[in-house]
Amino acid sequence: MKILVVLAHPEHQSFNGAMFRTAVATLSADGHEVRTSDLHAMNFDPVSGRHNFLSAKDPDYFKQQIEEMHATETYGFAEDIESEIQKLEWCELMIWQFPLWWFGLPAILKGWVDRVFAMGRTYGGDRIYANGVFKGKRALLSLTTGGPASAYVKGAFNGDIQAILRPVQRGMLQFVGFDVLAPQITYGPVRLEQDARVERLAAYAERLKNIASEKPCDVGIY
Repeated sequence: MKILVVLAHPEHQSFNGAMFRTAVATLSADGHEVRTSDLHAMNFDPVSGRHNFLSAKDPDYFKQQIEEMHATETYGFAEDIESEIQKLEWCELMIWQFPLWWFGLPAILKGWVDRVFAMGRTYGGDRIYANGVFKGKRALLSLTTGGPASAYVKGAFNGDIQAILRPVQRGMLQFVGFDVLAPQITYGPVRLEQDARVERLAAYAERLKNIASEKPCDVGIY
């Protein structure tokens, strides 16, 4: 299987870094073809603008979606965007590894989506959701939180983790056609003893050994 693993954490010695390395090593050892996007190591620029493109449809007024459509028609995406889009088109499974910051994606990962999920190339017209460009591909969120699991249930002070993740799983991944697997969530790794961290990494590796046969989860429509 062709797998893209995206890392959005600035510290490689973090638990997110360990999860990233575990995924790459486990999947590669099992014979999968793995490519990566280590966004901080790449110095990926999360800010959109005219630098996304090699030319301009309208040089006097910038509307990103219009320029994305133009770039799709003219092979006009900047090299950093084109290479990431090609990874999306290549992969059969995409894994995002990130810490949950302010109830959402880190800025570098959200900016990656803003720039790489380009209209015309990755969605547009009726090519969304069940008819999305990436129909038949799957995606997995692997994330860490600052708080314990008990803080992320209905009625708790942080609320239901599934509701928190829905804008990402439904509004980003399913929107462009990905089937979404159940998220891999490590709650409060900073508070875990080393043995517990090792156990979490081993459990993740074990899950990944069977990832090819996993079925998508239901993230809800409403």
